[in-house]
Formats: sequence, structure tokens, C-alpha cells
Amino acid sequence: MPKSWAVGIIGMVVIGGVWLVASRVREVGLPIREAPQPGYRAPGFSLRTLEGETLSIGDLRGRAVILNFWATWCPPCRAEMPAFQRLYARYRDRGLVVLGVNATSGDDRAAVLAFRQQYGLTFPILLDEAGQVQQRYRITALPTTFFIDPQGIIRDVVIGGPLSEAAMEARLSDLLPSGTP
Repeated sequence: MPKSWAVGIIGMVVIGGVWLVASRVREVGLPIREAPQPGYRAPGFSLRTLEGETLSIGDLRGRAVILNFWATWCPPCRAEMPAFQRLYARYRDRGLVVLGVNATSGDDRAAVLAFRQQYGLTFPILLDEAGQVQQRYRITALPTTFFIDPQGIIRDVVIGGPLSEAAMEARLSDLLPSGTP
């Protein structure tokens, strides 16, 4: 066997070994890294609510979270907000938290207040005034919605919308404690 073949085979064995170890990280109890994609821990952040309180996503461990990035000027965002409110009202007693992260860097606080009143929103509205959380979550389109399980792991991401209430509810079946909404 030529020397180049032996080097190639050894290289493939090494790459295969690294892949096997990397794919088993969660099975051996090593920490799960943060990344804004399914299978990873939701990146941490703290933002102020419309009422001026600070809310940290890390404080919500143990609860299912729907994290929705939106703006008042976004037609699909407007279309899906009533469904988010209905789901929040229906499942908050089972541990569901809906967080609306407003793209305040491209929006207006007064418009956000009027929007909340118009749609009767009772879930927390967070103000991303500098756009830092949008950057951290790599938001490229509004709306973008993350479905996060009680362990803080992102299970699904939907870019664009509007999401129907049925589509949202189907994604909740894996997040809520009893398994079905």
C-alpha cells in the first residue's frame, strides 16, 4: 500500500474518532453549549420589560418558553400576536412563559405600549433597545420564534410568519410537562 494511502486512512480514522467523541458529549454529561439553534442551550440575556423590571431568561429554567422577536411595524408579527396571547392564557398555569422581545432599536416605545393595549397582551414584553439580544440570537427576519424546553434547550426555531395557533400548539407538546398541550 502506498504511503499516501496509509496517511489518508489514518487521517480518516482520527476524524471519525473526533466525530464520535463530539457526538456523544451530551451522553457523558458534559455541559451543553449555548447557541441560537435547536439542540443547544438558549443564549442567556437580561432585558427590561415595559414596566422597567429586568427579566433574565436564565431565571425561567424549569418552564417552557416561547421566545418571539417582533416589531410593531411587522404585519406577520401583528397577525400572530393574538395566538401567542391565547396560548399564554391557556398554558401559563402549566409552566408556559411567552416572551415578546421587541426590536426596539428599530421601533418606538410608545408604539409598543399602544400595540400591547390594542392586542390585550399580558405576557412580558421585553425591550431590546440596543439590538444586542437580536444579534446574540442571529435574528435576520421578523418575526422569529424560539421554542425552548424547561431545561433551557432550544427545540425549534421558526423564522418568518405568521405562525398559526395550531402550529404553535403542536410545538408545545414536547415542551410542556405532561407531554401534550
